[in-house]
Amino acid sequence: MKPLILLGIFNFIRTVCIILLVYYGVKLLFQVLSPYLMKWVQRKAMEKMGGFQQGNPRPEEKQKEGDVTIDKKKSTNKKGSIKDKGEYVDFEEVD
Repeated sequence: MKPLILLGIFNFIRTVCIILLVYYGVKLLFQVLSPYLMKWVQRKAMEKMGGFQQGNPRPEEKQKEGDVTIDKKKSTNKKGSIKDKGEYVDFEEVD
């Protein structure tokens, strides 16, 4: 009976050691790789932000001092935009 108890304790200790080795191994691996991962994430974010800045289709022209320019956006049909918002309901006040 004693050998079975010792075998069970040995298996338990071995399992705990394996769990601890895996935990500390992953922790060490993350500490080693985290600087490279952060640089990669930062580079990807800078690429995305650079794409927004380069999206200006018209090159800016230098203007003389005192010149005034007005850039207009395309006007939208206000009646059409109301239809997109849904139906208007007039509520009555109850006394």
